Amino acid sequence: MKSDNKLPRIINLLAGLALLIGVSVEVLTGNHLTYSEWYLWLQLAVCVIFIFDFASALTRRHADSRYYILNILLLIISIPYLNILHWIGFVPMRSTAIIIAALPLVRSFVAMGVVVQWFIDSGVKRLFAAYLFTVVCFTYLAALIFYDYEVGINHHLHGFGNALWWAWMGVTTVGAQIFPVTAIGKVLAVLLPALGMMFFPIFTIYITNIYSADKEKSKN
Repeated sequence: MKSDNKLPRIINLLAGLALLIGVSVEVLTGNHLTYSEWYLWLQLAVCVIFIFDFASALTRRHADSRYYILNILLLIISIPYLNILHWIGFVPMRSTAIIIAALPLVRSFVAMGVVVQWFIDSGVKRLFAAYLFTVVCFTYLAALIFYDYEVGINHHLHGFGNALWWAWMGVTTVGAQIFPVTAIGKVLAVLLPALGMMFFPIFTIYITNIYSADKEKSKN
């Protein structure tokens, strides 16, 4: 990647981190009914940065059409839908709003993932890092959503630490003694083990390949 293209990526990374910290603070300290004014402004600012990055990406010439398709998809999840609904006077229920608010957060994870790949030199290691990063991000996001939906309703949930522990126990397919009571919580309880079952075979194959490569080197 050219050095002159790194500055926009770094800006996207910082914007993504700001949004991740902002939504974490909002979920952990908010009233779980509406979003705070400061968070709406933060999300708007981050979405503007992402949209500007999309506009600048279209000015670059790439022969691969998948490049443009990917950027259009990133644009779709970068639109500040929550702010638009707020401007037209329609305030969705918190249960719907948190899903809408999660879309720019997905774009933030993409920005972070690109920067993570800068430090990986091997193609196989990059693929493994991408899978690992996806699992970590999705698990944390699932814990936030689960906590926001279940807190105050699920009597077995005591703080965000419990929600994070529940999410990791779910993705490792071990399970936890916290059973979801909301529809979204039950959906997450299905998605997390499914993600874990897809990820851990990849982890096993990766470790096996490293062991085989080291064994071949020792023979030579």
